[in-house]
Amino acid sequence: MYPILTKQVFSDVTKLITIRARDIAQKAKAGQFVIIRIREEGERIPLTLADFNADEGTITLVFQEVGKSTMQLGTFHPGDTIASLTGPLGCATEIEKLGTVICIGGGVGIAPVFPVARELKRAGNKVISIIGARNKNLLFWEDKMGEVSDELIVCSDDGSTGRKSVVTVPLKELLEVHGKEIKKAWAIGPAIMMKFCAATTLEYQVPTIVSLNSIMVDGTGMCGACRVEVAGKTKFVCVDGPEFNAHEVDWNLVLSRQKLYLEEEKSAVDLYTCGRQKDE
Repeated sequence: MYPILTKQVFSDVTKLITIRARDIAQKAKAGQFVIIRIREEGERIPLTLADFNADEGTITLVFQEVGKSTMQLGTFHPGDTIASLTGPLGCATEIEKLGTVICIGGGVGIAPVFPVARELKRAGNKVISIIGARNKNLLFWEDKMGEVSDELIVCSDDGSTGRKSVVTVPLKELLEVHGKEIKKAWAIGPAIMMKFCAATTLEYQVPTIVSLNSIMVDGTGMCGACRVEVAGKTKFVCVDGPEFNAHEVDWNLVLSRQKLYLEEEKSAVDLYTCGRQKDE
């Protein structure tokens, strides 16, 4: 069992928990993920690491309540325990000194892009970060991203904070002005956001890495549920990723596979919500 030590509520749907998990914390690297199971009979939920501290033996996860299991996780508080944690899983981010790089985080994707930006900064790169969300309530960690960035651009779709735009607008502006100086970009967020970031950087031939959040079951490459097509070849997000060359990903396939279980997910949420209302 893994105890929850702290909890933060960023919005009605976005929450942070810090968990005691010494073995995972000591081995974790930027870009990796864990699979969490809140109860013994519960669903296995893949979550990319938002932070980790080997000395304290803790990992930090940020999640949005989008389905039954994450809604249940959102009800947990410090002192509650997680049934199981598996990880760290996946390939770590390749960190090297390149020069000027861009890190883009959209919505809950701000959390996993943070350790990437931090490690790139520690490696001696000039880090320009762009973070955005639909509105101010869904944006978080401006301070933490600012600490690991040489320049931080904040966006919101509705203009409630930062500049009113999607993240690809300042991204294109930076590429137009500093295209030859920018050596690489990382984009983490909703699949549709990553798709358009990839299209934007492709125009300027800037290598770009994305972290895919495919449907996943076992997380060890055996079930094949998280398969994606990259450069015309089948890859598994859990063992070959989660990071891939953004310009080689078949984005239409990624987007279509994310819709496979929408009806089942909606039914599970409806039943769970109905049950909670009856209990109240």
